[in-house]
Amino acid sequence: MDDQGFEQGSEQGFDDPEEAALHAEAQARLRALAGEGAVLRDDQWAAIKALVVDRRRVLVVQRTGWGKSAVYFIATALLRELGEGPTVIVSPLLALMRNQIAAAEGAGVHAVTVNSANPEEWEQIYAQVAEGVVDVLLVSPERLNNPDFRDNVLPELAESAGLVVIDEAHCVSDWGHDFRPDYRRLKSLLAKLPQGSPVLATTATANARVTHDVAEQLAVESEFGEAEFEEPVETLVLRGPLERESLHLSVVTLRGAEERLAWLDQALHELPGSGIVYTLTVAAAHEIAAYLSERGHTVASYSGQTDQAERLAAEQDLLDNKVKALVATSALGMGFDKPDLGFVVHVGAPQSPVAYYQQVGRAGRGVKRAEVILLPGAEDRQIWAYFASLAFPAEQTVRQTLDALAEGRLSTPALETRIDLSRSRLEMMLKVLDVDGAVRRVSGGWEATGEPWSYDAERYARVTQAREAEQQAMLAYLTTTECREMHLRLHLDDETATPCGRCDNCTGVHRSAEIDMASVEAARTSLARPGVTVEPKRRWPTGLADLSGNIKPDFAADGGRVLGRLTDLGWGNRLREIFAPGASDGPVPDDVFGALVKVLASWEWESRPGAVIAVPSASRPLLVRSLAERLAQVGRLTHLGELGYRAGSPGRQFNSAQRVQAIRGTLAMPRDLAGRVAEAGTPVLLVDDRIETGWTMTLAAALVRHAGAPAVLPLALAKSS
Repeated sequence: MDDQGFEQGSEQGFDDPEEAALHAEAQARLRALAGEGAVLRDDQWAAIKALVVDRRRVLVVQRTGWGKSAVYFIATALLRELGEGPTVIVSPLLALMRNQIAAAEGAGVHAVTVNSANPEEWEQIYAQVAEGVVDVLLVSPERLNNPDFRDNVLPELAESAGLVVIDEAHCVSDWGHDFRPDYRRLKSLLAKLPQGSPVLATTATANARVTHDVAEQLAVESEFGEAEFEEPVETLVLRGPLERESLHLSVVTLRGAEERLAWLDQALHELPGSGIVYTLTVAAAHEIAAYLSERGHTVASYSGQTDQAERLAAEQDLLDNKVKALVATSALGMGFDKPDLGFVVHVGAPQSPVAYYQQVGRAGRGVKRAEVILLPGAEDRQIWAYFASLAFPAEQTVRQTLDALAEGRLSTPALETRIDLSRSRLEMMLKVLDVDGAVRRVSGGWEATGEPWSYDAERYARVTQAREAEQQAMLAYLTTTECREMHLRLHLDDETATPCGRCDNCTGVHRSAEIDMASVEAARTSLARPGVTVEPKRRWPTGLADLSGNIKPDFAADGGRVLGRLTDLGWGNRLREIFAPGASDGPVPDDVFGALVKVLASWEWESRPGAVIAVPSASRPLLVRSLAERLAQVGRLTHLGELGYRAGSPGRQFNSAQRVQAIRGTLAMPRDLAGRVAEAGTPVLLVDDRIETGWTMTLAAALVRHAGAPAVLPLALAKSS
């Protein structure tokens, strides 16, 4: 929940006694929530009045810490006194829900939540809502399309709700930096509200385009409108300046990953309080946290892949100042509230000024000064390009999906066997199609509705262009000589932006890029440490007709190793050069081979391999063959040869089911190689250039095990992530 900063409020005089009484009650509620000195801001009162008296739809775009949550808690309390039903708050994150429930109690409002962490409480909570003892129900946007919730709970909830609140409303817009398809389902919820139901949407990060898009979606006409209300009422937009007077922004440009880590190591001794170190990838979060821990700093890594219990514990440790910093991806963003957060450092630049300003807004809410530092990297643009590749699929793929669902209901795993998209992209596409009315989530999967649907190629192209413009604006932020905060605020269309007088450009005081060379060498040594463990596959993908359940131990690979991840800060940079689009094929470079030998030397295997087999590569045959030959020579291993393809390579697939099908149809064990494997009777080192899904290694290992190898040890130069 955002802080309650009310210093800019004003006491007002009212001609209408009823309005004066309502304002006095709102003021009293605010003071109970935020302290005796709190005074309602003008726009806070305007929003509350519009919701409680005029029953309008309101969009509040105000900076972090302005007091947006106070608006909906006070409005809830006033509406409940008038006999209205409970408020429904759609909130994106569990952390945000926890903060809001705690804050609601301060406003005299009883709040509860239904989310993935408390399914055993759902029925009891629904009963409490029906009995009228709950003032606020918080739900995630994903819950809105759970078949049971959508069909059995939502209709009654929509009819009885006294107020609907959409928190972090920028997620509604695909123009925004953090578009979430589940939020688009709110359009159908709003259409089911009785005419005149008040709706509030709030966000701290929305430029003019996103604000307009969200306001238009809020104004959707009710399905229950009467003749005199045929035209939807225009959304009231209350947008304020986005200045954050406590933030001191700066950029430090360093030459490589080792210099950035060494600089960060030094800076953590001086930065105030505790804070967040943001990274662009999960691998970087783990890598940086491990290095800083080695250097004696109390830190922890945090990402969307972190176990839920560990995430909660890490958040609490930061709140309690038990750690100097969390090294986190953007998973630690919306909803995390620590008013005294002293600093935010980014190792790598986010791909838009809006996303960057949203993340740095975590700092300085309750302190006079917070340090905001950006350490850009040469690899940032490559990472941006990867995320851009995850955009809405091409029309042919979408039509193929609709045709498949037209044949009958299919689960997501079953769809994966027919649609070549990763699970995350497939689910994102289905959610968009659901919102557009072309498909529908049902028990057991998805089905086509038969409704006509058109591919809005023009809109998708415009969104892509907007993303590219945001990236250019972020690059300009790195080199601008003008005020950094003004640069960010102008890209959020904050026309009130003026030079802040606090950033490094305004003050002329730039942070030194000098680093102790011993620290640089320590960071270089840490980053150059080769080797990442690769866990073997244990189960076949779901949805395949003749492969299911656990992989038989007799055909499974052992744990493997790679030199590094392509997303790593250390070896990632070198490996990205080798695997860059257009990079020429050739023998394995000496520095890379030397590092891989160190990986082998540190590998504590149960049984040492006695032979080497290469996995055939269509794109880098020289690289893989030379790697296998040199490993055999250096390790005194028998070079048995190379697996083959029946008819061409399998190409590239984007989900596990498709990948397994393609590899099974092409990868083969040559008869003479099978004979040599059986004759050798020794564990085999199975060599490839790159591991992406892991299924090529899994199926290749199964072929080698079937030929008689007692164990297979996968080894590759790189892992994708």
